[in-house]
Amino acid sequence: MIDNIPVIPLADIINKFFNNNIDKITPVTKKISSGLGVFIDGFESFLNFMNPFVFIIIIGLLTWFLLKEKKLSVVFMVLLGVILVLGLWKDAMSTLALVITGTIVSLIIGVPIGIASGLNDTAEKIIRPIMDFMQTLPSFVYLIPAVMFFSLGKVAALAAILIFSMPPAVRLTSLGIREVPEDKIEASRSFGATKSQILFGVQLPLALKTIMTGVNQSIMMALSMSVVAAMIGAGGLGRSVLTAMQTVDIGMGVEGGLGIVILAIILDRATEKLAQKN
Repeated sequence: MIDNIPVIPLADIINKFFNNNIDKITPVTKKISSGLGVFIDGFESFLNFMNPFVFIIIIGLLTWFLLKEKKLSVVFMVLLGVILVLGLWKDAMSTLALVITGTIVSLIIGVPIGIASGLNDTAEKIIRPIMDFMQTLPSFVYLIPAVMFFSLGKVAALAAILIFSMPPAVRLTSLGIREVPEDKIEASRSFGATKSQILFGVQLPLALKTIMTGVNQSIMMALSMSVVAAMIGAGGLGRSVLTAMQTVDIGMGVEGGLGIVILAIILDRATEKLAQKN
């Protein structure tokens, strides 16, 4: 009975669309790829050029003075020291450069979309199902169009990270805007504030804590995707985990996984404390 049901050839339709339009899209993606590639490589080179001990001290001082967290600064320095003595420093800096770049790009795109979603109900109805689709689609599926448009390498990995890490930024920015008390907005209007003044002077400052939570989640998503993206040339700690899987090297897998966990702890706690400060 199932054999008699007509089947929609969705895969053929999608493949035909991409095959017919790939020549129009790739010139644009190549320009984007070259620009992003230079930025990622430059950022990674800068992190690796810096003396590890200097980097560790800078992170400790920033945590101490900016976040006012003495104990946390010591914890961060110890954790970074663990990465150094395990011989994972170079790979960790490569992963860090990719994750930070991916998060920055996702926030540049995601926060304005979240603001539009928070301010406009029609926009929210359109954006929400798109974010649902992006968040529930298996992460491995992102690798296919990323490789098609950007070829193997860090830029393709960045594209996959961007798609995967953007939804939290969009959702929590929208939520933060919508949670701003109406009486605060009405009070601003009564004093003659324009829409842009209300947005930048009232709504965004009051929504900042929720937006920072979105930043935190975007970073965590980007870090988790960096492991999967190692399959398309992301490098870094994800490559160690992938190599360990292929060679059944438990020790290498534990080392790479530990490095990723340490980066996750540092980035998570730092952004969490920043959110609390606001």
